Amino acid sequence: MPVSMPLRSIVAAALCALVTAFPVTPPAAAQSAAAQNINRGPSGLPLPRFVSLKSGRVNSRIGPGLNYAVDWMYLKPGLPVEIIQEYDNWRRVRDSDGAEGWINQSLLSGKRTGIVAPWQRGKDVTVELRSDPDEAAALVARVEPGAVGTIRSCNGTWCEMNFEGTRGWITQALVWGAYPGEYIQD
Repeated sequence: MPVSMPLRSIVAAALCALVTAFPVTPPAAAQSAAAQNINRGPSGLPLPRFVSLKSGRVNSRIGPGLNYAVDWMYLKPGLPVEIIQEYDNWRRVRDSDGAEGWINQSLLSGKRTGIVAPWQRGKDVTVELRSDPDEAAALVARVEPGAVGTIRSCNGTWCEMNFEGTRGWITQALVWGAYPGEYIQD
């Protein structure tokens, strides 16, 4: 049985209403919407995020305040830690070994550093530092797992890092201190 003309008009009007109700989101608008969905702490900064230790003596406490016991003391300035929670001027951090504790924000820096393959520490392996972000690029140096360097930039696949004056590119998946696919520009 053929569809009558008025029914076709009703179907066409319904389709137009659906298209209007659910517009196609352009990529730029979708990225902006995704950026708004980032989990943010009370400081307004994203959580989680990587930072580094300012000082060579940083207490990690079991709670957010001076009245909480010191659980651990970090002795290496520039060590990267991941902020996972915020409370007032205190930041709950996680280190590359998975240990968590509270550190006063005044002892943390936004300077990005990274640890080379900390999960490979103690093994007889090295990680190659390249002159360019390419497996075929010239070898600059071999870096031991656990070495800490300054992150200069990351392109989502490779990170340019500085290890006490030696600069080169390392596969981003081997850097604890940069999220997979993260872009960083110093």
